[in-house]
Amino acid sequence: MAKPAQGAKYRGSIHDFPGFDPNQDAEALYTAMKGFGSDKEAILDIITSRSNRQRQEVCQSYKSLYGKDLIADLKYELTGKFERLIVGLMRPPAYCDAKEIKDAISGIGTDEKCLIEILASRTNEQMHQLVAAYKDAYERDLEADIIGDTSGHFQKMLVVLLQGTREEDDVVSEDLVQQDVQDLYEAGELKWGTDEAQFIYILGNRSKQHLRLVFDEYLKTTGKPIEASIRGELSGDFEKLMLAVVKCIRSTPEYFAERLFKAMKGLGTRDNTLIRIMVSRSELDMLDIREIFRTKYEKSLYSMIKNDTSGEYKKTLLKLSGGDDDAAGQFFPEAAQVAYQMWELSAVARVELKGTVRPANDFNPDADAKALRKAMKGLGTDEDTIIDIITHRSNVQRQQIRQTFKSHFGRDLMTDLKSEISGDLARLILGLMMPPAHYDAKQLKKAMEGAGTDEKALIEILATRTNAEIRAINEAYKEDYHKSLEDALSSDTSGHFRRILISLATGHREEGGENLDQAREDAQGAGTDEKTLTRIMVSRSEIDLLNIRREFIEKYDKSLHQAIEGDTSGDFLKALLALCGGED
Repeated sequence: MAKPAQGAKYRGSIHDFPGFDPNQDAEALYTAMKGFGSDKEAILDIITSRSNRQRQEVCQSYKSLYGKDLIADLKYELTGKFERLIVGLMRPPAYCDAKEIKDAISGIGTDEKCLIEILASRTNEQMHQLVAAYKDAYERDLEADIIGDTSGHFQKMLVVLLQGTREEDDVVSEDLVQQDVQDLYEAGELKWGTDEAQFIYILGNRSKQHLRLVFDEYLKTTGKPIEASIRGELSGDFEKLMLAVVKCIRSTPEYFAERLFKAMKGLGTRDNTLIRIMVSRSELDMLDIREIFRTKYEKSLYSMIKNDTSGEYKKTLLKLSGGDDDAAGQFFPEAAQVAYQMWELSAVARVELKGTVRPANDFNPDADAKALRKAMKGLGTDEDTIIDIITHRSNVQRQQIRQTFKSHFGRDLMTDLKSEISGDLARLILGLMMPPAHYDAKQLKKAMEGAGTDEKALIEILATRTNAEIRAINEAYKEDYHKSLEDALSSDTSGHFRRILISLATGHREEGGENLDQAREDAQGAGTDEKTLTRIMVSRSEIDLLNIRREFIEKYDKSLHQAIEGDTSGDFLKALLALCGGED
């Protein structure tokens, strides 16, 4: 069951079932679907009386007891709208959203209303869970799929929302509120044409607390609500999306109350919308939604569902609505007054400085993202600004700038840099912008692709990285190229050289303290054969290798470096010398 914010009252209509026993529920559901026909009443009674967390436990128990997938059995036994509703309740919320979006962008045409509803209303945490669930369920990148199915400013705003980076703190700067009001006014009402990027930037990133104040001040300053300006300045799906964002900023429950009313009013029912909202809000804010529904439309959500649906489908929806709020004592409207406390917060982070590039003091990813966008906008490119920003930020800070750039402008910073700069400068700047493990993975990939192999690059990277760095490289290589680094090395190298590279790529070098007895034993073994020498060189810690080199000289009256040069050759020799270190 979803947890309310600290100090907030739970406003979902579905609660954890007391005395919950997942095995007992699994048995009851199995019995309800056994034989001819199915006991739909028993199915809906169990599923609507359990929280989503409990339903996941029932799914697991069902599989453990019967070796069958509960959702698959429900799909087989049930049909139509009732089946879609029950199956939706059985999925974890993020996976339910992922399925809705996948359906919205699959096939011919796009269900823009579904995309707008989900992406305009979800919190940062819900958005991150959605992206992960989509990747897990469909092995595809949600952002890439949305980009492939949408266009223009509508696409850019969807991408910004998809990042899940909306500010969430309670800090509201009065000066920034005034600045945003002025920027929105100048981007729309005072401008010939419209600066859509400004609307995307402000409405896609500012906190809800901040934007509510912006909307209030905008009305005072311009004499019209922000919604009126959006309708006058924007159009199409982009306009609908921005209006949905504003509605959710003002009141998410009110937005869904309006969506539910429109889904059921007039001839016919928009069942997909009805199911999606009743499932997704049942453990979040359904009680708030139904209170607003009754106040706004002078009829209860319960009664409208009752008059507009039928059968087990109706019974399930009525349970999700939280009961009959027309009954005496069931309806208690709650008035909420939002108080804003104006205060400023500053924090100083202590950073341990290493290397030649240090984290910038007073780092501001917003300002950097805007400066980089300005440096690449219009005719020509301000390369000095790009160089100055990127070479004076740590890699962690550069990754924040990439994320902020995408959140603000709905664009990929790396792609923009590639299109604006070229040659050696492009290779250097793009390399600096990549996370270290992904940069190393790319260099390894380049070293192995095409005709021939750059053995020096392979040796340099794999012989010098720590275990943690090697593990990160493995993960980055798999993520970027959908192939394991070990498989790539195996197919592109051979013999002793291959064995030493693959051993290094496991990242299992010892990291403990020195062991002099082991060093003496290893010094003797290092002079026997290539296999033993390889095992020692790739597995021993740096301090142990120093001791082995010293013990080797005492035992054989020559350095390990000299022995390697005399007994090995080719790339294997070069790799061993890199691991051995300098000449003794």
